[in-house]
Amino acid sequence: MAIQKPLVLVDHMKAHIHAHFISREEEHIAPEFPLLCLTVSGGHTQLVLLNSPNEFEVVGQTLDDAAGEAFDKGAKILQLPYPGGPLIDKYGKEGDPLKFQFTIPDTPELSYSFSGIKTNLLYFIKAETAKNPNFIAENMNDICASYQHTIVTYLLKKLKKGIKQYRPSSIALAGGVSANSRLREEIINLSEELKVPCHIPSFEFTTDNAAMIGATAYFMTLAKQFSELSEVPNARASF
Repeated sequence: MAIQKPLVLVDHMKAHIHAHFISREEEHIAPEFPLLCLTVSGGHTQLVLLNSPNEFEVVGQTLDDAAGEAFDKGAKILQLPYPGGPLIDKYGKEGDPLKFQFTIPDTPELSYSFSGIKTNLLYFIKAETAKNPNFIAENMNDICASYQHTIVTYLLKKLKKGIKQYRPSSIALAGGVSANSRLREEIINLSEELKVPCHIPSFEFTTDNAAMIGATAYFMTLAKQFSELSEVPNARASF
C-alpha cells in the first residue's frame, strides 16, 4: 500500500499447475495448450482444462474426499504415522498390487469419490484382523500396493476419459500426490498409449512452494489481473 504496488491474488491449485512453466534449464519444454491437468493433493482432486495460462476450467473433481486424503486416512487405518501417503508408496513398491481387490467407485462423467475406497479398506482390515491379529504386519507391502493401485487406476481412468473427450495437445500431473511413484509411472504409460505428450513436475515442485506461486503471479501480472488491497485470503475459493 505504501509503495502503490498492485495486489495479485494467487489460487493455490492454479499455482500447482503453473509449476510446469517454471524454467531453470534451456531444454525445458512447457506444456502445449489445450492442456488437461490432473491435480491431486491432500485437499483437492481435479481435472483442469487450460486453453492458456490464465484460462482454467475445472471439468471434473471429487465429490467428497481428495486422493491425498484417501492415502493419508488409509495409512492411518494401517497404523502408519502421518503423513502416510509417502509410506504407502514406499511399502507398495515391495508388494503385489493385485494381491487384494478394492472397489473402484462408479461416479458420473469426470467426477471422483474416494470415501468409498477408504471405507472399503477399513472394513477389509477389520475383517482380516479379526481372523488374524497380525494380518497388517504380515501383509503390509501387499496391502499398500493393492490400495495404491486402486487409487491410481481410478485417477487415470477418469483422466483417460477426459483425454478422449477434450483431445488436449498435452496432459500434466500436479499437486502433492504427483510425487507418488506409481502415479508417475502409470501416467507416462497412459501418455504413450494415447500418444499425447505428458508433463510431470520435478519433485521440488510437487509440494507447496514459493516458485509456483510466483509463476501464477507472473501470468496474472502480464494479464493485469490485479485485486483491491482490501481482499483477504479465502480457503474455500475455486477458480
